Amino acid sequence: MALQISATNPEHPALLLELPWHLPLEEWPERYLVPLPRGISRHVVRYARAGAEVVAVKELAERPAVREYELLRTLDRLGIPAVDPLAVVTGRTDQDGKPLEPVLITRHLGGSMPYRSMFETTMRPTTVHRLMDALAVLLVRLHLAGFAWGDCSLSNTLFRRDAGAYAAYLVDAETGDLHPALSRGQREYDIDLARVNISGEMLDLEAAGNLHPSVDPIAFGHEICERYSALWDELTRTSVYPAGKHHYMERRIRRLNDLGFDVAEMQIEHSSNGDTITFVPKVVDAGHHQRQLLRLTGLDTEENQARRLLNDLESWMATQDDYAPGDPLGARPEVLAHRWVRDVFRPTVRAVPQDLRASVDPAELYHELLEHRWYLSERAQHDIGLDAAVEDYVTNVLPRRPGAVPGTSDDAEDDASDGTPTPV
Repeated sequence: MALQISATNPEHPALLLELPWHLPLEEWPERYLVPLPRGISRHVVRYARAGAEVVAVKELAERPAVREYELLRTLDRLGIPAVDPLAVVTGRTDQDGKPLEPVLITRHLGGSMPYRSMFETTMRPTTVHRLMDALAVLLVRLHLAGFAWGDCSLSNTLFRRDAGAYAAYLVDAETGDLHPALSRGQREYDIDLARVNISGEMLDLEAAGNLHPSVDPIAFGHEICERYSALWDELTRTSVYPAGKHHYMERRIRRLNDLGFDVAEMQIEHSSNGDTITFVPKVVDAGHHQRQLLRLTGLDTEENQARRLLNDLESWMATQDDYAPGDPLGARPEVLAHRWVRDVFRPTVRAVPQDLRASVDPAELYHELLEHRWYLSERAQHDIGLDAAVEDYVTNVLPRRPGAVPGTSDDAEDDASDGTPTPV
């Protein structure tokens, strides 16, 4: 059987042909590989360079490879945070003509880390709480889309920093199934698997001496269940309000917006006697602030990053002479937003030397700079301004954190989790 590459982009096959498909993945020469941290996997996985892209290559049998490839493409169309599928390579043989396992190729998720790499230095409990928040939100989003994961765990997830929180991305969809909707039993099965898997992973970290002494592995396994249940209930519960109290429904919708979700479809029913109204969110979409920021500025970010940037944008708009909400003669919000991107956001990010930014994306870097400005202003008891914050950040903070953008270490994270999952 001849080598076949099924790819999502017409440019990828030509780039992928340069990789040594005649060798088992474990034997690939170092010149093809990229030394990035890898999590635990039941399959052989390597990071390689294909043109200007870094890709993850995973060996597995043809049927599960093709199935996972299609599932990941479906999740991408549904807007679910997951790794981006690029290709499936089949028909591999070695130099003697013996068959080799097919591979699934996904794009490396920039700025992401497997959980084991994050625990190489002992994580503070508040940071572990945030990982549970992110994983709970990912699981809820999958279930809302009708996707039963079948193997929810820290090992099958990648995490990216998201303005003081984390965003979780599905990595392994091999055991997943997509349905029009999930039953309560299907959801509870996924949650119970997550509890068992996470407790086991935490016990493994504890045995290796990489878990904070105050972290109880079993309790953290149960925590994913509690956080999932709280968020699922908030997104799907039925509310009954007195007739005429329409602002109660608006308040519920604003609460969902604050959690990072939009109500795309709702069901409203009057009681037979007309005394009450029943309100049920029927379709809930994540990414409320992401969509708002993208519409205004064209910036595509994580949810918490978008929330932070929108707050800064609104504060900046209020200082502009032509800002007049509700006045038809005032500048439109989109015009002001693009001016903010041009005059504030981009110059601020570019003020940090490229070689010192590490792999942090611009939105996360801007968030770090805002945090540093707040810290310096608190110390000085007055607003020092963004330019001074950037200068101090580059001069006094970055040099002490070689290889990484400062402000992102777990030692600096001392805010307590309030038990409410932070949406991604």
